[in-house]
Amino acid sequence: MRLRNVPQAKEIVAKSPFVIHDAEKRKGRWKDLSDKPIYLEIGMGKGRFLIEHAQRHPDREYLGMERYESVLFRACERMAGEGYKTPYDQKNYEKHPELLKDFRAPQNLHFLDLDAKALPDIFEKGEVDHIFLNFSDPWPKARHAKRRLTSHQFLHLYEQILKDGGLVEVKTDNAGLFEFSVEEAEAAPHWEILTVTRNLHGDPVLNEDNIMTEYERKFSALGNKICKMVIRCREF
Repeated sequence: MRLRNVPQAKEIVAKSPFVIHDAEKRKGRWKDLSDKPIYLEIGMGKGRFLIEHAQRHPDREYLGMERYESVLFRACERMAGEGYKTPYDQKNYEKHPELLKDFRAPQNLHFLDLDAKALPDIFEKGEVDHIFLNFSDPWPKARHAKRRLTSHQFLHLYEQILKDGGLVEVKTDNAGLFEFSVEEAEAAPHWEILTVTRNLHGDPVLNEDNIMTEYERKFSALGNKICKMVIRCREF
């Protein structure tokens, strides 16, 4: 993935009050931040998805992990309210009129400027309740399969931080990545598949409260089918 260099990004992220800069020191102590269940998005991008989630669900604590500062700084700006006064489409306006109020940064959302490989270094087993993987890099070359966030290598990392029965939600428009993800989950001994759809927006039940990411909005407008899978970490 080629990213545009943003000279001020590093400084903005370093000074942002929305970024947790001492995540490694919080391992085993995340309840000091909040007693709410933790919902984590890995590769959160510019933050639209998590901001809306956090506004809708104040009873949860949300963390967004993004390793690229040139992307993360956009989420920091959004949380500061810059250029983000009307972030929701007409459907969400109609269903959630309370979100039409002047934008205020949700208090139950923070960001992590880290790579997913660091997960076991910042969370103890059971500290995370739910993980979102939205439109992750497909890493299409076979030799890069282990880098995919739904590979068995990463599923093993999630096992180390999720509570027993914790969930992982996967959304993508990439059919190859999705089939790979389903196969990896089926073969993983500590996981069970709860939900699989290859046309999320065509499913009236699963799409009922679906919150779209920037990529989801873009790709669905092009006619791409959105796939979704939900898997559960079994007790072991």
